[in-house]
Amino acid sequence: MSLKPFSLVVVSPPEQVANEVELLVELFRQGLLTAHIRKPDWTLAELEAYLQLVPAPYHQRLVLHSHHKLALRYKLKGIHLTEKSRSKPTTTTLLRQLRGQSVSASFHSLEAVVGHRRPYDYVFLSPIFDSTSKADYRSNFRLEQVQEALRRWQGRRGYIPQVVALGGITPHNIRQVQQAGFAGAAVLGGIWQQPDPLVAFQQLQSEIS
Repeated sequence: MSLKPFSLVVVSPPEQVANEVELLVELFRQGLLTAHIRKPDWTLAELEAYLQLVPAPYHQRLVLHSHHKLALRYKLKGIHLTEKSRSKPTTTTLLRQLRGQSVSASFHSLEAVVGHRRPYDYVFLSPIFDSTSKADYRSNFRLEQVQEALRRWQGRRGYIPQVVALGGITPHNIRQVQQAGFAGAAVLGGIWQQPDPLVAFQQLQSEIS
């Protein structure tokens, strides 16, 4: 299940934010098509309770980073494989059970994007810019270098997934990301660490052509 270019993806904060589900639902109403729910320290019960607060019509826009079986139970958009989950023997069995749901992953180098073995629908490449949500998480990429790689991959034989930029995305640089050839931009701190997440989303959307 590929992303619609150019897509804005919102990644949840790892901790609970006040009125988070209400804000997420409003983001969906404003046009958000994909939200990654990343709660690494939550139990299955906690994450399921979170999902039950999201109206069912929006379940097809949710991607889980953990407790992936909930994606099957609630017929969510898909799952995201962390580096740890990619190495689990049970992951192969889980992937066979998916029915038209997306599978994504995160990478931190251009070499890893082309060297992966699974047919991901899309992958996050990070940090493209210095992260706004993680202290001292600085980019080692040159945007021109990534742009050239993306251009080469478009004409390459074999399977190359859509690549989504993650890390330090703001209204001031999201247009550069789009022009570089990324399939989308994933945002965490650029939404949840702002005074008004809804306004922040609108500002990002307004910069996408």
